[in-house]
Amino acid sequence: MPAQSTDHRPAPDLPPMRTLRELRAALRTHGAPGDLDQLEEALDTADLDDLPRVRRITQHYRHRAVLRLDPVGWAAVGRSAEDVMTELRHKLAAAGGGAR
Repeated sequence: MPAQSTDHRPAPDLPPMRTLRELRAALRTHGAPGDLDQLEEALDTADLDDLPRVRRITQHYRHRAVLRLDPVGWAAVGRSAEDVMTELRHKLAAAGGGAR
């Protein structure tokens, strides 16, 4: 799968995720099992004065909700490392840079 497929379209109807309440609701509805609990655990251990860390945590879980709503994105998450390596070997071989 190319890094950015031309037939890929973003999920059309994303839920609002601008506040922690909205992010929690989106994860409750669209997140993978355990996402909401993991968000809460990460926030519980985060120092609220470390704003970059809090932002990284919320962006990570927002991205997970978006991926769950995007069938192409979620399929990519589920690919095995071996599948990705096989694809990369084929692309390198086709480009003339053979890999072992």
